[in-house]
Amino acid sequence: MNTIIMKRYCKSSTKLGFALALTLSIFGRVSAQQVWSPDNGNGTFTNPLFWGDWPDPDVIRVGDDFYMISTSMHYVPGAPIVKSKDLVNWEMLGYAVDRYEEDPRYNMEGGTLYLNGSWAATLKHHNGKFYAGFCTPYGWGREKGNFSICEADKAEGPWKRTIFPEYLYDPGLFFDDNGKVYVVHGQGTLYLTELNADVKSVKSDKVKIWQGSFKNANELGGHFGMEGAHMYKIKGKYYITCPAGGTQGWQICLRSDNIYGPYEHKLILNDNSSYPDNGLHQGGMVQLKNGDWWFVIMQDRGAIGRVPHLLPVKWEDGWPMLGTGNKDVITYKKPNVGKTYAVKTPATTDEFNGSKLGLQWQWNHNPDNSKWSLQERKGYMRLHASRADSLKTARNTLTQRVQGPSSEGTVEIDLKGLKNGNVAGFGIFEFPYAFVAVEQVNGKRKIIMSNDDKIIERKENFEGDKLWVRVRVTDKGFVAKFYYSTDGENFYVIGNDLTMQLGLPWTANRFALFNYSKSAEGVDGYADFNWFRFTNK
Repeated sequence: MNTIIMKRYCKSSTKLGFALALTLSIFGRVSAQQVWSPDNGNGTFTNPLFWGDWPDPDVIRVGDDFYMISTSMHYVPGAPIVKSKDLVNWEMLGYAVDRYEEDPRYNMEGGTLYLNGSWAATLKHHNGKFYAGFCTPYGWGREKGNFSICEADKAEGPWKRTIFPEYLYDPGLFFDDNGKVYVVHGQGTLYLTELNADVKSVKSDKVKIWQGSFKNANELGGHFGMEGAHMYKIKGKYYITCPAGGTQGWQICLRSDNIYGPYEHKLILNDNSSYPDNGLHQGGMVQLKNGDWWFVIMQDRGAIGRVPHLLPVKWEDGWPMLGTGNKDVITYKKPNVGKTYAVKTPATTDEFNGSKLGLQWQWNHNPDNSKWSLQERKGYMRLHASRADSLKTARNTLTQRVQGPSSEGTVEIDLKGLKNGNVAGFGIFEFPYAFVAVEQVNGKRKIIMSNDDKIIERKENFEGDKLWVRVRVTDKGFVAKFYYSTDGENFYVIGNDLTMQLGLPWTANRFALFNYSKSAEGVDGYADFNWFRFTNK
């Protein structure tokens, strides 16, 4: 078992000092940030790559660097991008979308647009530029869907977005070697749409290239349609990889000598052994400099999210077969990239000492940038309250991923700036959500634990100016437990457990800090979050 001694800078009341050295041992995996790491420190890695929500991954290599993009639904900024040197150790790089400007409901004006934003992202690099594409669906609050392409000179941005009037569902962007540009898209029936060379508009009408659904992983003729398509050209042949079967699904590959078909198909992975009964399905394929191929593929893990796995590709009779013996054996030798790189994981803990918001954070909708600040009080995230009746409609709810198999988030909140009507706290956001907060009414404060908008427990006449809130989550039953402290040392259980669910389909539960006001009187009252600290427990 690998054990490392860590020092973590922490804030005291004077903002100085070092925490006691911490010893961390997590299932033999080395981590410098108290988070899940797949790197075993001995030349092997163990899936998943992230034990958190990074759905619909697509991956590319540019020189010695690998880039991966993921779906983020309504969260802002959108379409997160991570970077790696070895396909195992990743760090946050940025986002393809800063805000969604096409509908006022992204600002929570006239309604909300949960479940909109970016779906099924695709990532490519061509002629020195990065391209990120995604679809925005209809039927989840919008009458019409769209396709978007974002373009940048560097993967960290800045990105420029073009919104197409066409709706290309689950798009896979593809640059052919003859200079033509295509998107493969669709659900059940797959289509190919050619774009103009500038990748800013559609050149011609879509062409149907595949029709046929699956009864099961091995038989056509049922109701499981393919989606999440990504296209490749390898040794003169066109390949399209697609998932089918939903949460318990599998991965199919199509192959043709002509981009428009006809296509033959083959099952390239059907395995749910790493997290029964949920199959590995949907992702992207990438080639190393040495010619090896690897596949990043996701797996639904309930309310924790859809987590990416990394599988080797073995070519058999011209087909890319995934895993070992067509199974995910969980632990593999790391990809041969010619060097050994340090362990890295996407950031979690935040002391709020920076001048910019950490890349681990996303807002629940477009933020009101006039109502949050890292500068008004140095070393704190200050949230000014906007008017809202509940957390569901509260703007500037700041979130990051919960992680498995278990994780814990803790915050320290300074409450001196609250006004009457303010509800400021920390909890778990999805539908349903639950939290611990301080509510101020008529100059008096109380600590409340709310579960699905029902107050389960309250502590009246709270006179303190600081509150510490802790939430622990586990994938065992998808339970979240809530704790509070008035001194930062002694934590007490409060309220009841939240059984985390997916009321917002395909969108994982998240840690969330917030401050909103139930009355006009409390608008602009503020709460200061001193830090957020994350650990796997």
